[in-house]
Amino acid sequence: MKFSVANLLDQLQAESAVSVQELEKKLALKTVKEKHYLELALQALERIGLLNQAEEGISRTNNEALIEARLRCSSKGFCFALREDGGDDVYIRDHQLNHAWNGDRVLVKVTREGGRRRSPEGGVQCILERSNTTVLAQVERQEEQLLAVPLDDRLHASIQLQEIDADHIERAGEALVEVAMDRFPIGQFPAQGHVRRSLSTKGEGNADLELLLARHRLDGAGFSGRINLKTPAAAGREDLSELPSILLRGRAADNSAASVAVSLEGGNRLWLHIPDIGERLSLDGPLDRWLRDQAEAIGVGNSWIPLLPAPLQEAAALSIAQNNSALSVALELSPEGELLHYRFCRSTVRIDAELDANSLEALLNRKPKARTTPVALKALKEYLPLLEQLQALVQLLRQQRLGAGSLDLDLAVPALEAMAHQGQELPDQRRSGWFATAAPNNPMGWLRELVRPAEQALGRHLAALELPALFLGQAAPDPADLNDLVKLAVGLDVPLELGADGNAPAAAALAEAFFGSKRARVLQQQLREATKPVQLSALPEANALAAEPLAYAPWCFPSLHYSAIWNQLLLVTLLTEAKDRPSVRHKSRLDLSADSCHGQIEWALLTASQLAPFQETIANGLVNRLNGRSRFADEVEADGLALFRARQAESLLGQTLPGVISGIQSYGFFVELPPTQVEGLVHVSSLKDDWYEYRSRQHRLVGRKNRRTYKLGDPVEVEVLKVDVLRHQIDLAVLQPEIEPDAQLSDDDGEDEES
Repeated sequence: MKFSVANLLDQLQAESAVSVQELEKKLALKTVKEKHYLELALQALERIGLLNQAEEGISRTNNEALIEARLRCSSKGFCFALREDGGDDVYIRDHQLNHAWNGDRVLVKVTREGGRRRSPEGGVQCILERSNTTVLAQVERQEEQLLAVPLDDRLHASIQLQEIDADHIERAGEALVEVAMDRFPIGQFPAQGHVRRSLSTKGEGNADLELLLARHRLDGAGFSGRINLKTPAAAGREDLSELPSILLRGRAADNSAASVAVSLEGGNRLWLHIPDIGERLSLDGPLDRWLRDQAEAIGVGNSWIPLLPAPLQEAAALSIAQNNSALSVALELSPEGELLHYRFCRSTVRIDAELDANSLEALLNRKPKARTTPVALKALKEYLPLLEQLQALVQLLRQQRLGAGSLDLDLAVPALEAMAHQGQELPDQRRSGWFATAAPNNPMGWLRELVRPAEQALGRHLAALELPALFLGQAAPDPADLNDLVKLAVGLDVPLELGADGNAPAAAALAEAFFGSKRARVLQQQLREATKPVQLSALPEANALAAEPLAYAPWCFPSLHYSAIWNQLLLVTLLTEAKDRPSVRHKSRLDLSADSCHGQIEWALLTASQLAPFQETIANGLVNRLNGRSRFADEVEADGLALFRARQAESLLGQTLPGVISGIQSYGFFVELPPTQVEGLVHVSSLKDDWYEYRSRQHRLVGRKNRRTYKLGDPVEVEVLKVDVLRHQIDLAVLQPEIEPDAQLSDDDGEDEES
């Protein structure tokens, strides 16, 4: 079908009905066949209670028994529906999948409520959107049928091919095929498809990048429609061109629209100047809807799949030595770095100079009172006092953030040649509940601290005015998880104690305590798993990572996240169209751009027609879809990292290397090999010297006879036996030292035995 069920439902409202003809137009259906599919879809959706058809048209119904979720299956055949509203995951038995595949967006009906130790169970009622429109596979002949067997072992169905694709069997050892789905399985009819192209598995050139893009169905085609950008209006724009402004650009931001300019005025007022996307787009126009579907810029190896089309990116970029249209905010900060007051404006700014990684490194290495200026700082010579003020402010803001409980971990992406951009880190962490410690010479570390009060300001402002914004929230870690981590650390001889109230220290305090330990990295990895993800919400809430107790609204990086574009569109609407007085009879006006207006507004700021597009889009599930795309972007980047690590490990085959145990499971233990942190598995079956018991609470394997122990953070010597790059699997064998004669277990080591 040309449209998915999700596309169809997005066009329907519960409050108003639309005709079939209007739906056909919205979905761009032209042929008789396409319109027939729409008729069938409407009948099916009415049958399961998702919409209502009447004389006045078609409207959506709220069926609370159906839960929107995304399927997550395992290679063992277990499937769970991960609810997009944050509720308990629903276990789906094989016969209740109704031909849904891993990754599909579905509507699930709970058939059995969960218990204390049991997940609720349910069945798939409707497939909203297929995830696997193309599949990486190997071509095989089974019982005279030509089949594509998916590389992803979470897809448990083979795909029938036509004989024209039989030639690909010969290259099965050195290439995969990308199969386009012609028909998903339905009833007794199996899945059918055809080979689109062959992809090399040898890794030469960009082969790995092509495999990664094909695996996640990313073609990088971009927006195909006509791009008509609006010109930012001159009326009402504040002229800040005389204010000295420095553009901060990091190596991770290979497009200028991801950069932000900063100024300091009077020593206590911080200005941030943001690339102006909100004035150039039309809300709910074709380009805006396309950006909404893309949602995120995605890093793949050394390149990026950008969010913004090139014309929009170039139009909004802040350029040096010329006037730029921007969205700016003036931030009044306390001596302790707390946000006191703020004011937003549409502005004209002139960028005087640029601070990149080289110039920042020169600034940090510059000796106090030096008479000479390094070459890298020549263009910034007259702004050195401003940069020194900014440096002090960055340090103050970082201390204030960490003191309020935000979490920094020394878990940056390792130095892999194929991952140079990701190694520099972005100024935010998307969904991660922690920040990777930034390199001192990375301007992204400065940006991370400087944009935080700006996004705090917008969050508080839009929340106070009760406007339909997108907020970022993050809950603090579960105290029980932190308590378990303290017990683990104590078991690994790290000196930690529970507090007087019986609870662990805050996550930030634990991270600081771990820094000095020999097992710092593995303990920080465990702490990372205890953090809660950062999530978008339509309601203001606390954000522990940003050290914000009230509301936090992203808007400073519109080239990276659609949520920032949305909030910019809302901010521009507020600045240009909102009513600043009850009626024209009132002479006094409120400054709606500043926090001084809070608590004084007793009239509607925007008309119903101005608010409707924002409210309807949020009501139609915008938050869930953007959170889903954020998870998808994280998965792509994590998959890329695993792929490039596995490719790196190919060169280590047969070598014996020192490593550190990074994870313990009942089936073996994982070992990280510095400096690239390539991780492989020592399977328990390869430990021939004894029968090993798994003790989960202590994160260790213990031999029953020889009492040899493998525990988290232990150094070991391993040999690299086998590398499966496509499945990211690295098999290791441990070199076992001689057992000490007096080796024995402590009394408590016998608890929690699991074999």
